[in-house]
Amino acid sequence: MAPHEGERQFETFDLDSEPDQRRSSERQVVDLTAESDSDDVVPIFPKSRSVIGSDTDDEAGDDDQYDEDLKRAIALSLQDAQGGSQNASSYLQISDSEKGEPQGTDSPSVKEVEEKTIGQEPAKSMGIFGLDRKQMEQERLARLAKRKAEDTSSIDLRETKHSKIDLAPKPTVQPSVATKGTIMSASQPTSSRSIPSTSPSVQYPEGIVKKTWAFGCPRQGDDIKIEEVLQKSDLELAVLSSFMWEMDWLFSKFNVESTRFIMIMQAEDEATKRQYESETATMRNLRLCFPPMGGQVVCMHSKLMLLFHPGYLRLVVPTANLTPFDWGEMNGVMENSVFLIDLPKKDGAEKPTTHFYEDLVHFLKASTLHENIIAKLDSFDFSKTSKYAFVHTIGGSHTDTAWRRTGYCGLGRAVARLNLRTSVPLNIDFIASSVGAITDQFLRSLYLASQGDDGLTEFTIRYAKSFPVPRRDDPSKLLKKDTGTEWKDRFRLYFPSQNTIATSKGGPRCAGTICFQSRWYNGENFPRHILRDCESQRKGLLMHNKILYIRPDEPIPLSETTQCRAWAYVGSANLSESAWGRLVQDRSTKSPKLNCRNWECGVIVPVIEDKTDTPEVKDKISEDKDKGKGKASESSSSSSSSTNNDDDGTNLPAVFGDTVPVPMRVPGARYSGGRKPWFFAESQS
Repeated sequence: MAPHEGERQFETFDLDSEPDQRRSSERQVVDLTAESDSDDVVPIFPKSRSVIGSDTDDEAGDDDQYDEDLKRAIALSLQDAQGGSQNASSYLQISDSEKGEPQGTDSPSVKEVEEKTIGQEPAKSMGIFGLDRKQMEQERLARLAKRKAEDTSSIDLRETKHSKIDLAPKPTVQPSVATKGTIMSASQPTSSRSIPSTSPSVQYPEGIVKKTWAFGCPRQGDDIKIEEVLQKSDLELAVLSSFMWEMDWLFSKFNVESTRFIMIMQAEDEATKRQYESETATMRNLRLCFPPMGGQVVCMHSKLMLLFHPGYLRLVVPTANLTPFDWGEMNGVMENSVFLIDLPKKDGAEKPTTHFYEDLVHFLKASTLHENIIAKLDSFDFSKTSKYAFVHTIGGSHTDTAWRRTGYCGLGRAVARLNLRTSVPLNIDFIASSVGAITDQFLRSLYLASQGDDGLTEFTIRYAKSFPVPRRDDPSKLLKKDTGTEWKDRFRLYFPSQNTIATSKGGPRCAGTICFQSRWYNGENFPRHILRDCESQRKGLLMHNKILYIRPDEPIPLSETTQCRAWAYVGSANLSESAWGRLVQDRSTKSPKLNCRNWECGVIVPVIEDKTDTPEVKDKISEDKDKGKGKASESSSSSSSSTNNDDDGTNLPAVFGDTVPVPMRVPGARYSGGRKPWFFAESQS
């Protein structure tokens, strides 16, 4: 069907040409602004099967046991959240429960829930994206006829279409809270406490971390709405990666006629990929990207946005999925965090490449993102990312030297390349929305990685038969059996209690993406002493954050005038081996091999201060310094200093300030007496 004169077409998505060269009439145009006949918002949960490669480490642990309960948890949570009114089959269910733990696909309880819900509502001829393509085309033709009759100009058409998007039904937002913002330029300093603007501009050239906005909570300048992240009016291309998707809601946040989309999502096999591509074939401005999901990989969990504006690239790493629930809408029951940085286009002069850029490109290539999109990154100035690190987990097995670049080994490498390697003891505070079957070995690995170790220290100790043992790559360095064991007195994990969930704004029915199992918690080897209750500073909110806060006992010198007081990881990785990987010995080569079940990504954000800071600033952190004074001179190779550490995280807000907002109340209450962690699956039984 030839387009009528005056019809505004979607831009054809030709990755090999510039935008003004993309013209095609091969595909039928579908207007993504079309409304369906359903008021329900349909999220995407691509399915996956948990397959463990035959040569994975024989100490892989109990992850596979997570299958049935977590799959049932997600199914029941979705059913509760929709009041049982929505077709469960439209929620394409992923195998990971949004938590980085594998799940099976044969759970009778899940099948029973799906069949029961499917029977409640007649099936519609809708695709896996929840889009009724036949009706969308009919509505598009009706709008086209109306536009021709009115003989509206192309400029007026765009304005009308934008207003229609704005008037489309959306989750309720806070009407009494002002959302004013100023337009910033690259030369204007931006306060971390200023309200962001939806107007396109380089607002955060130095990078920033903010909480997500939440309905009903007063704005204090440390939060951001998704509209303020996207700055939709001149957005040319949006590369989006997420675990969960709600498409109707998501497209309502964009000008879909002028923005092109690439969605990086999970599809576990070729049949699923072809199905997804078929469902989106008529959407000429949308392409899909499927990271490899073979072997042991169970979950594409990374969250990332590359937002290409005419004059700058906004790079966003949130802890939130692309759902209204995670971005503070739907009555504001959940909160997340987000890192973002605005990178201007290069001015012609050659700019040095940063480690951040290199690791981002490495991750995107591994994800199979189209090479022309990756090449577009080279048009932007990444120099301001030199003080940050892009940290990722690439699903699969990694051998040779590849294991050093990803997972917790990559975390240690990134810490070292930021010159943050240290031998002094650390205090670790980790907020997670999911906890796996963690062990002492895993936590020691993460602790050592946070000191800048590439994974070989714990690996060498684990496979050693006698001590002291020479480090695998440096025989001159002898390791004791208790190297790094001081983590036991220095690691706090924040996870909500049953009471915190019960008294939250949304209550238990909104806690389906917060997951933990009693059999892990009650297991003989689970380090229960590290758990702390996780209560939001914004009363009644639940958390979907994944933030790792690191505080060394002594500042880490960076230059003659600067030092790093602390640093944080903000990203998608929860506290599990699925998210961070496990370094094992390859059975055939006896060399290190890193097994990763998930795809994850995040950013290291350091707290950099002047060595000549005022006494007032130093007083705020003096308590932490005093607590660690007696331990700073000790090497992490001994645990003798660990027994008297009494840090409880109280000074986290003072140390991190606006650099990485601390969303939970500190100190977190210990789990003792009648206080128990939240176990979603068991709450539904």
